Amino acid sequence: MKKVVVVGSINMDLVTRCKRAPKGGETLFGEEFFQVPGGKGANQAGTEVTMLGKVGKDSFGKDLINSMKESGVDTRYIEEGEKSTGIAKIIVEENGQNRILVVAGANSEVDKAYIDRHLDVIKECDIVVAQLEIPVETVAYALAKAKEFGKMTILNPAPARELDDEIIKNSDLIIPNESELALITGMPTETEKEIKKAGEKLLDMGVSNLIVTLGSKGSLLLNRETCEFHSAYKVKAIDTTAAGDSFIGGLVRELKDNNVGEAIEFATKVSAIAVTRKGAQTSIPTIEEVENFEGVKNEEK
Repeated sequence: MKKVVVVGSINMDLVTRCKRAPKGGETLFGEEFFQVPGGKGANQAGTEVTMLGKVGKDSFGKDLINSMKESGVDTRYIEEGEKSTGIAKIIVEENGQNRILVVAGANSEVDKAYIDRHLDVIKECDIVVAQLEIPVETVAYALAKAKEFGKMTILNPAPARELDDEIIKNSDLIIPNESELALITGMPTETEKEIKKAGEKLLDMGVSNLIVTLGSKGSLLLNRETCEFHSAYKVKAIDTTAAGDSFIGGLVRELKDNNVGEAIEFATKVSAIAVTRKGAQTSIPTIEEVENFEGVKNEEK
């Protein structure tokens, strides 16, 4: 298994379940409240992965580090920032859809100097994974350093925002959903034809592989040799909070040389299980659960 470093956010998710989200000026009663470890970076860091990021000097920070340790994540290089631990306020509706408001907190303090302090960690790994819940200039710097050291780089461009050419050029594999792909390319992505055309733009900029996640439909792998559709499994989703993050975590765990398609199939099982459970990291299945999963594919495209 390759050595993976995740550079990203570490949040405590404050989750409310309800029939539907309130409209502006409206007050509704929720059905349940709970807090669970989250953050796109931490969600994508699985067993035997090293996490780079920051938490606050508070109980949330301590709880998050302990949770990652229990899951087998190497937390030695996580630092305490001056700001409070990042949080995400999440409303999950009855149909499984969610609305998320993030307060970055200590995640905003993950800067270039922090990366410089931990360059040896990047030098010793095989794959560097990043998202966009820490400062974008830090993401750009970490990816550039990783490429300088000859590492494979993976970018999940979420939350969606425009990206400069350098970030794209230094990302070997980019994993957006349709709306994120539209924003970073400035092109429409309503149809499969449009998705392919937008994807080709990224390939022309130096990306080796592009995986576009399509929600309950599945995902589309694009590179210079192939265009493969991977259908999702038919499941009853109760919480889609970590669907994309669990997919990426599963993909990275299985990723080996030239086996992207096989890694996608494993990742599809991971996310299928995750959306049937509550919470972010608490919904992510064990390796045994994924290997024993038997589901029916959704053939809708």
